[in-house]
Amino acid sequence: MKVEVFTRCIFRAANLALLVAAALSLALSSPSFAQKKKKNTDPPADNKPVLPMTDQQQIDYLISEVLGAWQVGDTDRMHKDYADDVSLVNGAWGPPVFGWTNYLTSYQQQRSHMQQVRLDRYNTYIKLTGNYAWACYQWEFAAVIDGQPTNAHGQTTLVLEKRTDHWVIVHNHTSLVPAAGVQPPQPANTPQAAPQAANPQPH
Repeated sequence: MKVEVFTRCIFRAANLALLVAAALSLALSSPSFAQKKKKNTDPPADNKPVLPMTDQQQIDYLISEVLGAWQVGDTDRMHKDYADDVSLVNGAWGPPVFGWTNYLTSYQQQRSHMQQVRLDRYNTYIKLTGNYAWACYQWEFAAVIDGQPTNAHGQTTLVLEKRTDHWVIVHNHTSLVPAAGVQPPQPANTPQAAPQAANPQPH
């Protein structure tokens, strides 16, 4: 009896293997499989060629990227655009901060007290000379800090250097404007300065 059951099992397994082999052989020999898929070398209709950005556009984009990363606490993205030997002067009465590592510690302590952070940038002006550039802009900051809604206004000046074909911030000077002296942002009267919406400023 056991031999008979064993024989039936072997027979069923053999039939199943034959069915699978037949199915595979039909699939592989079918015209749809046998035809080689033609490679589509045409670019998608919506994939337009990207024009390289000018140095001024790269710096403007970098500022937006840094401020966006600062707002959400993405320090890896911030570090991409900050030199390791950066120097920073903050808006409070404190000594300058030297080096990315020291700034990172200061930023993380500061950022841990903030929620619902928003920073808008206005009237950006960028000036280039060789591998160096500087940019200045106004900003408005709003956040909940230790449970209290907080607003601040100020100005920032950045010094940038082009290193290995990438602009990095080598100096950041940020100043707070006392609340009594705050006026609504007005468009600057220089052709290079255009209102830019972005996010807040490191420091």
